[in-house]
Amino acid sequence: MKVQKGFDNTLKRIAMVLLIGIIAFTYQITTPPPPNRCGSPGGPPVTGPRVTLRDGRHLAYNEYGVSRETANYKIVFVHGFSSCRFDESLFHQELFEKLKIYMVTFDRPGYGESDPDPKRTIKSLALDMEELADKLELGDKFYVIGYSMGQQGAWGSLKYIPHR
Repeated sequence: MKVQKGFDNTLKRIAMVLLIGIIAFTYQITTPPPPNRCGSPGGPPVTGPRVTLRDGRHLAYNEYGVSRETANYKIVFVHGFSSCRFDESLFHQELFEKLKIYMVTFDRPGYGESDPDPKRTIKSLALDMEELADKLELGDKFYVIGYSMGQQGAWGSLKYIPHR
């Protein structure tokens, strides 16, 4: 009888070790590899302008309209889920020149040529936008347009950087 109990305990231990091994293996194969950042060895090339943020990440951006110095309106445009900084759907050259509008679009963290932010929140996106505006010297105030999922950036700017 004691031999049978010892055998049962051994089988339970083996089953437990196998179960833990299967779970660990499953986790390992479902965890994505680290991203290849633009400009890093083995990563895609950098094709446009980028700013370096305080934490070392990069944000890629594109500029439209009149120059920053002559603009009456400075706009930061936040793209949606399946878009990028090249979404020109709001850009109309004649209107931008007539109203003296400068607009900067940027790849949200993890999109296009912008580095991912593993600690991404709505607040961090708003602070990234504020830092982009500071690096591009947009001044104390700027407008924000958020398209589709880019509304997170617009809402975040209202909540976390309303003074801008």
